[in-house]
Amino acid sequence: DETAISRYFDRSRERKGFEALADGMMALASGEGDLAASKAVKARKYLGRPELTNLISAQAAEMNGDKQLAGEMYKRLLADDRTRFVGVRGLLQQKLVEGDTDTAMKLAEKAFALKPRHVETQDTLLGLQAGKGDWVGARETLGAKLKHGSLPRDVHRRRDAVLALSQAHDVVAEGSDIAAREVAIEANRLSPDLVPAAVMAARGYIDADKPKYAARVLVKAWQSQPHPELAAAFAAIKPEETPAERLKRFRALTKYNPHSDETRMLLAELHISAEDFPGARKALADVVETSPTQRSLTLMAALERGEGSEDAVVRAWLARAVTASRGPQWVCENCHHIHAEWKPVCDNCGSFDTLGWTTPSDGEVAISGGTDMLPLIVAAPEKVTDVEVATEIEEIEIVDADVVKADETSDIPTDDKETS
Repeated sequence: DETAISRYFDRSRERKGFEALADGMMALASGEGDLAASKAVKARKYLGRPELTNLISAQAAEMNGDKQLAGEMYKRLLADDRTRFVGVRGLLQQKLVEGDTDTAMKLAEKAFALKPRHVETQDTLLGLQAGKGDWVGARETLGAKLKHGSLPRDVHRRRDAVLALSQAHDVVAEGSDIAAREVAIEANRLSPDLVPAAVMAARGYIDADKPKYAARVLVKAWQSQPHPELAAAFAAIKPEETPAERLKRFRALTKYNPHSDETRMLLAELHISAEDFPGARKALADVVETSPTQRSLTLMAALERGEGSEDAVVRAWLARAVTASRGPQWVCENCHHIHAEWKPVCDNCGSFDTLGWTTPSDGEVAISGGTDMLPLIVAAPEKVTDVEVATEIEEIEIVDADVVKADETSDIPTDDKETS
């Protein structure tokens, strides 16, 4: 009868439509954009299921480089509740490729509202928020990742600390020191080993006249990773103390990780400040041989000057420092870009929380300044200027051919003092 014939043709159309749909999906998987597009048109004709065929048409258009047609297909997907997320995600990816981060941010927020458990959307939104400096929003997104089980709790604490620290920097820029102090302390609580957070929290405690709290924060961070910024902040707790008093007070710090290069160089600086040059030489030990950085070699120059060595000897050490490694710096683990200071987002590749305090690979360009090599000596009380280290550091930048020649001859020991 007529009904049976109608059902037969309907089933035939449906079969042809799903065959075309399957062929279109296979064409996409094999990279045949034109074939996928034609199969999508055929499937649309037989099925009348735009929620299925528009997606294939959009992806085929993307594969063929027709961004405009792909965008139109993604927009059609917005009309159906079942495909709205797919449409938003497709448009989001297009805007990211185009570099339109403002529109991408709005689309990411919409996609996140539709599917808050979608890990890719969480990461995309978090990256955009961090890139825009929306630290409050980023912390909310990070909390959602923890809530929905897409982020381990320890990783969440570390990254939340990074975001809180970034938020504190912005609050400082707005002129609210008290609020910044509270956020910095929170960041340090979340991740005590995050050096910039420890430094900022400690300086907040110093400003609040709570030196014991500041010292506690810095000592705990030093236990995890000795760092010159921690030492500089520890010195700022009592800026007017004498070199001898400072050397004694710093024992609370230097008793941890005593064999690290950073601890040894710090002790050498402190002994030089106190004009205890034998103590400085003992503290520095073999660092200039095992880790000949600009800082360690400059310390040797300061030590030699303090002991009354000839200018040629001092200049030879400084000449070696000119071409030596800068030592550890803030380096992006993703792209290896070097930063003068810690940042939550890499300036080069835009990666979040990828900066680590490490020595760059050979050939990397150093960017920190020479005066950063001796933070405690340069900033120490007036008596330390007898060592004249600051003057010698300035001479690094104007070393001439005679100094280079002195460096070459200094490789051959001339007396016991040079070889010690």
